[in-house]
Amino acid sequence: MKKGELVAEFAKRTELSAAASNNAVNTLIAIITERLKKGDTVGITGFGTFSVAKRAARKGRNPATGAAIKIAASKAPKFSAGATLRAALNPKKK
Repeated sequence: MKKGELVAEFAKRTELSAAASNNAVNTLIAIITERLKKGDTVGITGFGTFSVAKRAARKGRNPATGAAIKIAASKAPKFSAGATLRAALNPKKK
């Protein structure tokens, strides 16, 4: 599902206009992004938690030349699924 499809589905389910739905989705993404940039975690009960993982600087190799390179420290977004989402994806068999 692409963002446009998500906005269309959101509009359909909420009976909001496409423009209002697009604004709502963009606002949610902006809020999560801003909080992650501050180093906070964003938890949506039952759905999951967005957080920031820190990666230390390390040595690597250029695959084309084999030369050693330094890879700088970085931050990466991380998502951990909540119990409700995991249960929905893995229903118990009877």
